[in-house]
Amino acid sequence: MSKLTLAEEALRRRTFAIIAHPDAGKTTLTEHILLASGAIRAAGAVRARGENRRTQSDWMKIEKERGISVSASVMTFEHAPADGMARMFNLLDTPGHEDFSEDTYRTLTAADCAIMVLDAAKGIEPQTLKLFEVCRLRDIPIITFINKLDREARDPMALLDEIASRLQLDPAPIWWPAESGNRLRGMVEMGTGRFQPYARKPAGSTEEFPHPEALPLDEAARYFEAGEHEALIEARELVEGGYPAFNRQSFLEGHMTPVLWGSALRHFGIDELLAAIGEWAPPPKTMRAQKHGAVAGARNAPEPVPSTVQPGDTEVTGFVFKVQANMDPNHRDRIAMFRMASGKFQRGMKLKVQNTGKQLSVNAPIMFFASDRELADDAFAGDVIGIPNHGVLRVGDSLSESGLIRFAGLPNFAPEILQRVRVKDPLKAKHLKKALDGLAEEGVTQLFRPEMGSDFIVGAVGQLQFEVMADRLGEEYGLEVIFEPSPWAEARWIMPGSGGTKADLEDFMSKYRGQMARDIDDDPVFLAKSSWETGYVMERFLSVAFTKTKERG
Repeated sequence: MSKLTLAEEALRRRTFAIIAHPDAGKTTLTEHILLASGAIRAAGAVRARGENRRTQSDWMKIEKERGISVSASVMTFEHAPADGMARMFNLLDTPGHEDFSEDTYRTLTAADCAIMVLDAAKGIEPQTLKLFEVCRLRDIPIITFINKLDREARDPMALLDEIASRLQLDPAPIWWPAESGNRLRGMVEMGTGRFQPYARKPAGSTEEFPHPEALPLDEAARYFEAGEHEALIEARELVEGGYPAFNRQSFLEGHMTPVLWGSALRHFGIDELLAAIGEWAPPPKTMRAQKHGAVAGARNAPEPVPSTVQPGDTEVTGFVFKVQANMDPNHRDRIAMFRMASGKFQRGMKLKVQNTGKQLSVNAPIMFFASDRELADDAFAGDVIGIPNHGVLRVGDSLSESGLIRFAGLPNFAPEILQRVRVKDPLKAKHLKKALDGLAEEGVTQLFRPEMGSDFIVGAVGQLQFEVMADRLGEEYGLEVIFEPSPWAEARWIMPGSGGTKADLEDFMSKYRGQMARDIDDDPVFLAKSSWETGYVMERFLSVAFTKTKERG
């Protein structure tokens, strides 16, 4: 039993996501953070095919085969530094591939801080930029980790200048590298002048070689070749004079990013990064919400009023940011990932879903370690717990003890590719409907049922989503499916527009019945053959609103 108050328990939580362009080393970094914290004994690297030692965070079959992350996963672990308070870390590993940007967006709603991983040779890449913009929209502070120093890297100052010019962030170097690739000697800490030497793995060795103990830079000449030691002392003075010192308030406000360096693969700079997350990443913050006057479905309920939820509030509240089915292939499980905003959750508690009024007894809550899990007896603000359920919870649902608190919903985005899907064995058509519903509830893809015809239309952001979907339908549901081109290019949710009425909406739907469909929530969707047609119809029917996003919850 915890002797700390609710506010004190929340203060020791750190809930953070790792964002990066594919191949920047994000999942390898995740593994080595877990290794540094003592959560695992051996870190797996992301390599396609045939490796015995697999990563903890990439648990799907397709992730293991291709060496990519296609699903967000959660890892909870405790870490007690030698000279500080034990902290609980909730690490949210996001997909790097742009085809899964929607999953990443939703996962970032549950994070209080982001670790932005950059490849030291490539700098800021397109997907990094997109993910950074999402963080900026949500005011998420960012710690920058420049990875792959064990390979030849760009000039460190050029990398910092790129962060300043392209991201409009003030970079504050915390450490400074002494060369890169085969000439990498280590790195020096700004302010203290502490030097951390780098140890190269001996030729033919399969195990990592431990890096030597840190020491003052003035006493580290033995780690350098002629002229290098003096050059690093000079570079350190130049950097301390030319870049701003780290200011935590500026970092929390999103104006500054502390910059750390290392090599995830060689476990170099990882302890320093973990210490930075523990020391600087914010604890769970106050969240904006709406307080409803009555549970969902009550008649003559008063209008909801704006409210805030403090991490130290006694009522258990939170929201579902992801649903994942079949994490355990031996059971047809369905887990909702629930980010707590306040209170002390205890196993067996009853929570109400705000927008449906349904009550859930949470008897088997789960603490995650990627696909591994253990029962959670209690949890506090900032923690992510898994709630097993069968179709009761959806992405965007708000849960609380009273059932009156609603957090901002999570958006669905209009898909960019629409395809027909059919099962090879016609006798399994009913099974296909159930499987597609399950994947759509997870938010893996969008599912549309046309008003006319029996085909299912599946929408996704990118082609890789269809491949993952086909793989999962085969692996988890035993269904062999075929995707075919559909006549539709765009999907838009429709509702009465400004000054429009329900009658206007029904009039439009009757005129375009052959292009109408329903999504998984039974909301009406207009399917267009081209963007030109979407624009043409929007101009003709000004009383109808056509939207690219839909908020649920």
